[in-house]
Amino acid sequence: MATKTRFQPPSRLTPRSVGLALAVLALSAWTPGNGATSAASHHVDVPAGGPAAAPGGAAVAPKGARQQAVGCLIGPERMADIGTPVTGVIASIKVDRGDMVKQGETLVVLDSAVEQAGVHAAQSRASIDADIRAAEANVTLTEQKYRRVEGLVGEGFVTAQAVEQARAERDVAEQKLAQARAQRVVQTQELGIVRAQLGQRTLRAPFAGVIAERFVNAGERAEDKPLLRVAMLDPLRVELVVPAARWGSIAKGDQLPIVPELPGAGAMLARVSHVDKIIDAASNTFRVRLALPNPGHKLPAGARCKLDGPNGTPNPAPGASPNAAPSAAAAAQVLPTATRLPADAAARRPRLKITI
Repeated sequence: MATKTRFQPPSRLTPRSVGLALAVLALSAWTPGNGATSAASHHVDVPAGGPAAAPGGAAVAPKGARQQAVGCLIGPERMADIGTPVTGVIASIKVDRGDMVKQGETLVVLDSAVEQAGVHAAQSRASIDADIRAAEANVTLTEQKYRRVEGLVGEGFVTAQAVEQARAERDVAEQKLAQARAQRVVQTQELGIVRAQLGQRTLRAPFAGVIAERFVNAGERAEDKPLLRVAMLDPLRVELVVPAARWGSIAKGDQLPIVPELPGAGAMLARVSHVDKIIDAASNTFRVRLALPNPGHKLPAGARCKLDGPNGTPNPAPGASPNAAPSAAAAAQVLPTATRLPADAAARRPRLKITI
């Protein structure tokens, strides 16, 4: 039966009567099932729950919606502030900012005149072998004397006391030879110490990279402050801050497409090297570290990037079908906390018909 609307003269309408009339119209037009309700020829269907909603009130994104891309930052794989363990005056600096260096290459040389003199003196002491030769000759002499005395004691020409004295002299000579050889070892070790002290005056690159900063010049005094900063640019380190809803969708060893925010830059594959085991409670995110190969240092460090594929997920692996059904991990990335409704859920939702 059609609902009839009776209009009252304006003089008899009050705010209360208008509100009651609108409420009656709304209640009479709404049906929870598929029952037909006739009204004026024009009406608008509005879903009672607004957009498609999942149980529990979580909104479901429309099919084909694109999630916001995950931002990231490209930085050096490793950085080191080059300092000196000793105090001295800088004699020369072999590199400047922006120079490429190899591992072990000389970077800074401190004044080392005193240390070089100490090395020369230690080398001289270690090269002297006169004490060892004298001790060896004394051992030979005492050994021969002991044998002669030992041969004469049977004929009665010498006493047993003389034999014991010759034996003692031989033993003392052997101990002096051992002492001279031990002293030679100590002198060699002292030479190693002064060489190490001289080596501290030369600063070398700990790894291959580029000079990022230069803090001092030749002639300055080097103390506890850093002198240079070296950055490793091959590979580069990519830091991702991923929402906690994507936990479990990224594992160590995965390859993800990274798009640097640089003119003309395309997607580049980076390998996951570390996934944090702790989620930051304040931001509800966790961090992922990737290694991005950078042969020739063509890509600069410090650039921003993004992990952006269809529906906000990484691009499919090479050879995978683009129309293939998304995996559970991909579905979790699109709708992290929602449960999808059946295809005919929209038709079964209660609707509110407003008569115009």
